Amino acid sequence: MNVVEAYIQSAPDIAKPHLKAMRNLVFELLPAIDEAIKWQMPTPLYKGSLIHYAAHKQHLGIYPRPKAIEHFKDRLTEFTCSKGAIQIPYSSKFPKTLIKDILLFRIKEQDTAQ
Repeated sequence: MNVVEAYIQSAPDIAKPHLKAMRNLVFELLPAIDEAIKWQMPTPLYKGSLIHYAAHKQHLGIYPRPKAIEHFKDRLTEFTCSKGAIQIPYSSKFPKTLIKDILLFRIKEQDTAQ
């Protein structure tokens, strides 16, 4: 078991479906990606930190960097957001298409930053 699998295993049961959905989506897009725990959060590593995500009491926190949040602000209206974070409540369905688009945006950002 790697560190991210251990993180998910130790998370509250309410958080596990969203954490697993997030991790599975990352591996769907980038099957050979490495991952680590950075800032105490699961972090896929693609030319640096791609995105961070974390279990909180009532929501999954996703931290895709401010440019991604600004770019997708019109599609994030149903979620609580700040400059650097998106809160996906556990009571809502995991927004796979939206998060996939955010991940693709971040992959493109990482590709052009190198």
